Amino acid sequence: MPLRIVRVDPEKYDPEPVFKVREEILAGGLVVFPTETFYGLGANAFSAEAVKAVYALKHRDRKKPLPIVAADAGAVLSLGRRLPRVFFDLIRQFWPGPLNLVVHARPVFPPEILGPDETIAVRVPGLSWLREFLADLGVPLTSTSANLSGNSENADPLMLTRDFKNRDVTIIDAGRTPGGLASTIVDVTMSPPKIIREGAIPVECLAPFLA
Repeated sequence: MPLRIVRVDPEKYDPEPVFKVREEILAGGLVVFPTETFYGLGANAFSAEAVKAVYALKHRDRKKPLPIVAADAGAVLSLGRRLPRVFFDLIRQFWPGPLNLVVHARPVFPPEILGPDETIAVRVPGLSWLREFLADLGVPLTSTSANLSGNSENADPLMLTRDFKNRDVTIIDAGRTPGGLASTIVDVTMSPPKIIREGAIPVECLAPFLA
């Protein structure tokens, strides 16, 4: 199928224009969607085949786990286990927002998406439109950057249509996203927690929680 584009208003969630997109995702399709930083490449995180399709499309190293986004903290509690106190301290301070937390995953994910020791990097995104979309969708989405491996992240929908031309992907076009730094990643499965990737949440803001 050719590239498909669905335009939405990022300031106001309307479920009607994205109804078919939700159906496509649940059937294993791929979607490019806006976040509070860059555009992300999404697939049903519970589907092994959809996860494999993300790796294949991006030409991404299978040894690099895919982060995911979920609708709210309640949804994350159903995805993670053995959550330490610092996890709850961090989500109270920084969620919704660009902070991925690496946690031990419950046995609901295919092995293709898991990191070492059956972990998953998850966040609740800061963009309210995306949270409402995820709530309607009912499953977490992969949220790797919407670019081919080796290329820079995309904040401009025009660049997305160029990069994904003739690909079997739906782009949810909400206009240009803020860009800036990618989301921060912190591993809370170890003590003290470890910053895996510096990003939109500054290290100095995290330091009091990681001592």
